[in-house]
Amino acid sequence: MIYDYGVIGAGIVGLATAMEILRARPHASIFLLEKESEIARHQTGHNSGVIHAGIYYAPGSLKARLCREGAEATKAFCAEQGVAFETCGKLLVATSEAERIRMDALYERSKQNNIDVERIDGVELTRREPSIAGLAALFVPSTAIVDYRRVSEALARIVAAKGGDLRLNAEVVAIQENADAVAISTPSQSLHAKSLVVCAGLQSDRLAKMAGLPINHQIVPFRGEFYALPRSRAGLISSLIYPIPNPDLPFLGIHLTKTINGGIIVGPNAVLGFAREGYKKFSVDARDVAAYAAFPGFWRAILSHLGSGAAEMRNSLWKRGYLAQCQKYCPSLSIDDLHEPMAGIRAQAVLRDGTLAHDFLFAETPRMLHVCNAPSPAATSAIPIARMIAEKALAQFDATMG
Repeated sequence: MIYDYGVIGAGIVGLATAMEILRARPHASIFLLEKESEIARHQTGHNSGVIHAGIYYAPGSLKARLCREGAEATKAFCAEQGVAFETCGKLLVATSEAERIRMDALYERSKQNNIDVERIDGVELTRREPSIAGLAALFVPSTAIVDYRRVSEALARIVAAKGGDLRLNAEVVAIQENADAVAISTPSQSLHAKSLVVCAGLQSDRLAKMAGLPINHQIVPFRGEFYALPRSRAGLISSLIYPIPNPDLPFLGIHLTKTINGGIIVGPNAVLGFAREGYKKFSVDARDVAAYAAFPGFWRAILSHLGSGAAEMRNSLWKRGYLAQCQKYCPSLSIDDLHEPMAGIRAQAVLRDGTLAHDFLFAETPRMLHVCNAPSPAATSAIPIARMIAEKALAQFDATMG
């Protein structure tokens, strides 16, 4: 049998892409392959669960538009599918004059992005959040929290109900395109699709190379390390608490996040990972390290961010340094509050010139579309990202079918 469509990767973007293809072509045949024994095992299942509003992104940019659309679409999807979410809002807290200046610039950006944001002073901040200290803050009321694994499970149910063939424990070991179809091999089976979409996240560059596509980037894993606060601290905050981001750094900084199950997590930092899928501290995969160490863009990127990278690594190894980042805006936290360490891993695409990719990267052939980079916040934006990917895949399919 030759399927109309194939999708590799059952994270939230791959699942949403399969759903969008089936919504557009309800009678199409489609398979979805996932190498793990369950869906949403990697980036989707290890993030902080925030539905972002899109305050940070350049006005008019694709990322800003997709984030706004994604927040609305994710909430509507959750309401329709009975997936719990909470619109608790987010406070971005300025703790110095330099941060207050950046906060004002962020406020202007939010207006250009048509995002509802309230600017509050330190007195009002203390009234709303007695445990939080700062000179001023921005309140983003539309920010919400959810468990993206539950969202992914709902997407998988829809794909299955529409006739999609979801196969777990199906690691792809070969991809071969010919004139009529793409052949995809796993250790136990071979499938064929007239059009293939690859949403492989942390393994996206490897699958692109496996398929014979020339690419100009390398996936470098960055660990985001979290701690869970004890249940006794469950009432510490009523909204999410974020620092004012430094525009010179690629990550948002350590923040306090409520979770949909009633807990609070603090983090993440951003440290170089030594394994793409190693979530335990000090995990090392020699193949992963060798891959990025041999890539010249990696060393250029490291040199460009040497100071911030060293600080992040120090705080990863020194718990009190990590705590100090939290105490800037939540001084009551103590070392004993940092329980249950956990981590997520971000698939950071690094270009050959050392640039960190912050936009979409696609690699295409007549019958394949590889999503090599879906920029953060891809979970929030998954549904509109999937629509965009599905539109490209459908157009590609139509072109090949004449």
